[in-house]
Amino acid sequence: MTTRGPAFVTSPTNPAIGEIQTEPARKSDMPYAPAIRIEAPGDLLIISGATPSPLYHKHPHELHEHNHPVSIKDQTRLAMENIKGILDHQGLTWTDVVKVTKYLTDMRDMDGMVEVLSEYFGDWTPASTTVCVNQLSTPGARVELEMMAVFPRK
Repeated sequence: MTTRGPAFVTSPTNPAIGEIQTEPARKSDMPYAPAIRIEAPGDLLIISGATPSPLYHKHPHELHEHNHPVSIKDQTRLAMENIKGILDHQGLTWTDVVKVTKYLTDMRDMDGMVEVLSEYFGDWTPASTTVCVNQLSTPGARVELEMMAVFPRK
């Protein structure tokens, strides 16, 4: 029989989600959770990558729809607002998010991006991966975020 360690903290909006910290004393050193446990099967929301571009834009791209600010913080806020619209539409909150994949075109932007993410997530730290890429889908985009969230049990 397998014994599970306790969750470090449970999502305040979704008791099926637990943040796993194997070294709780080191939590302050981590802007993300090493792992997230989902305790029961439930509906999963997979959110496509969001950039600072409007969520709905024409394809093929028309460059006037992709006039991005230069600041990584401003670009991250725009991407997070795109995702917030999806979460709001589905009745979910940031503490229902279990996984974030972050794509940056310059790893030196990490601290500014993480600062903005913490404005939205607060103390909640989903599992996370950061990948540096050569280019994103539109010229000038420096960040793209994709997320997975779990609906609370009814």
